[in-house]
Amino acid sequence: MPDDPIPQPTDAEGFAPRDAPPPWGSESREERLARLNKKARELPERPGVYLMKDEKGVVLYVGKAAKLPDRVSSYFVPSADLGINKQPLLDFVHDFEVLTCEGEWEALLTENRLIKDINPRFNVRLTDDKTFPYLVITQREDFPRVFVTRNPQGLEEGGEVAPEMKGARVFGPFVNAGALREAVQVLQRVFKFRTCKLDIVEGDPKNRHFRPCLLYAINQCTGPCADKVTKDAYRDDIEHFVRFLGSKRSVILREMREEMQQAARDLRFERAAGLRDQIRAIDKLDERSTRSEGWQPETEIGYSDPKKGLRSLQKTLGLDAPIRCIEGIDIAHLQGGETVGSKVCFVDGKPFKNEYRRFRIRSVEGGNDDYSSIREVVSRRYREAGEGHELYPDIILIDGGLGQLHAALEAFDSLDVRPPMVISLAKKEELIYVQQRHEPIRLGRDNHGLRLCQAIRDEAHRFAQHYHHVLRRKKTLDEE
Repeated sequence: MPDDPIPQPTDAEGFAPRDAPPPWGSESREERLARLNKKARELPERPGVYLMKDEKGVVLYVGKAAKLPDRVSSYFVPSADLGINKQPLLDFVHDFEVLTCEGEWEALLTENRLIKDINPRFNVRLTDDKTFPYLVITQREDFPRVFVTRNPQGLEEGGEVAPEMKGARVFGPFVNAGALREAVQVLQRVFKFRTCKLDIVEGDPKNRHFRPCLLYAINQCTGPCADKVTKDAYRDDIEHFVRFLGSKRSVILREMREEMQQAARDLRFERAAGLRDQIRAIDKLDERSTRSEGWQPETEIGYSDPKKGLRSLQKTLGLDAPIRCIEGIDIAHLQGGETVGSKVCFVDGKPFKNEYRRFRIRSVEGGNDDYSSIREVVSRRYREAGEGHELYPDIILIDGGLGQLHAALEAFDSLDVRPPMVISLAKKEELIYVQQRHEPIRLGRDNHGLRLCQAIRDEAHRFAQHYHHVLRRKKTLDEE
């Protein structure tokens, strides 16, 4: 039986609002959920934020959705299983409101602001701010950097505040760490801020000789580490990013178009062109990558979902930071003849062929010595990174077993700076060997992280074999 009805709120003239729900207690639980499901199905198919309310209009829960009708209606289907924390929500929710947004990233930020302001009862994951991620933009560096942290106070072990946190702008806490990191990654394509930990000082002569990381090569960073951008131009981009976080997309676009037109009138055409490119990138924020952006869609889907692969591999290797760049190394020869090495590069789980490299082995003559060949390739490829003139990728993947991994690590021992993570993938049993671990990691054949490693290993093998066949063909023709 339904509960005793609670009087329905009315306007100043004593009438109920046109879209007001029935009085609480006048309908059964099944009728109430069916009504809410029908209302949810009629929502516009747009990103947005939804607010679940009780019979008094008190907000119980705030969430975000990439497509409002799909997400909101999922609460009210008979088979809905919301988990131990949110399932009781269905006993109290009487109505809901939605705020449509211009994109998923605006929905993420709007959800965060509303949860902080309202502190809803069922948003239990924000009860302890220390465990949730924050977005930090440093302010006291010549070239501010952007990063995600779970320590918004920036307190170090000794109780002192970390230098980069002094005066920094901190946004958060955010509910979904994965969504936040993905938002930062996408917005980096627009505003091209740096996320590295380098100490970059304007005017430092070392900058002119520094080789920027892959983010500069794929146009996701303006390369302040190598004097590729001025301090003022970089800070303008950071200011646009900050305003974007606190404004609607349409507002920041209007401001940037006005700034672009003014720069053109002032004959600052390079700045106008940069703003034009940022405006176009903001307009395309919610679009998927295409072949024209430098990716190879036919290889993106061949092995696994890139995002799932990266997250799985990060968990397997126990890494704190998300994986952005992986490089794979392989050796190819025929009975010791025409030995070559290859280096392939995957960024965000996708092949980036501009950074593929091939090596003709010089130290091994007429012998079948994979270990020496690997040491040579590693030394030649990462010499600049070892001298501090370049950044290492997040993971270096060697094709082979424990012996090949040890050969690569021996090459790194001769360098001043060690790489963050070196692993090898052995064929047949597909075991992953990791530096400083005695036992290999065995993953299921359907594991997304393993399938990503296999794709990188196979691509390095293909690239090495192609170069090997080119050299053999040249040698055969010369002999004839």
